Amino acid sequence: MESEEVMLTVRITTAERALLRRLAQGHRSDVSEVVADGLLDVLPSLHCAPDAYRLLAALTPPAPCAQTVWLPAELADLLVPATTRIAQTTGVRLGSSCVMLGAAVRLWLGQDPQLLAEHLSTMHAGRPAALVAA
Repeated sequence: MESEEVMLTVRITTAERALLRRLAQGHRSDVSEVVADGLLDVLPSLHCAPDAYRLLAALTPPAPCAQTVWLPAELADLLVPATTRIAQTTGVRLGSSCVMLGAAVRLWLGQDPQLLAEHLSTMHAGRPAALVAA
C-alpha cells in the first residue's frame, strides 16, 4: 500500500531551484524525492538554538521562485512540530508548513553542492549520485 502524499509549495531562488534539479537528475530521482531527503537531513538538527537561528536566516533573502513538491504525508506532518519548535526556540512564528519547508530546503541547499550529492548517495546506498554540471 502506498502512503498518501501532500503537495506543498517551496519558495526558493532560481539558483536553488536549478541546484535541486541537478541533484535530482544526478541522483536519477525527482525534485520531490530530493526535497524529502533534504528535509530528513535538516529536521533533526533544529532542536538546538544555533540551527534554529540558521533556519531563520535562510528566510531573510527573498525567494522569487515557487517549486511544487510532493512529500509523504508522514514527513509533511513533521513540519508542524518543527514550526512549533522554531517558535519556542527563537520566539519567531513561521506561519505555515510551506514557510518551514522553504526555510529547511534553503538551509539544506546552502551546503556545498558536491557534499549534498554525496549525502544523497549515502542515504540511498547503491544508487550513485553525481552532480550534473550546470
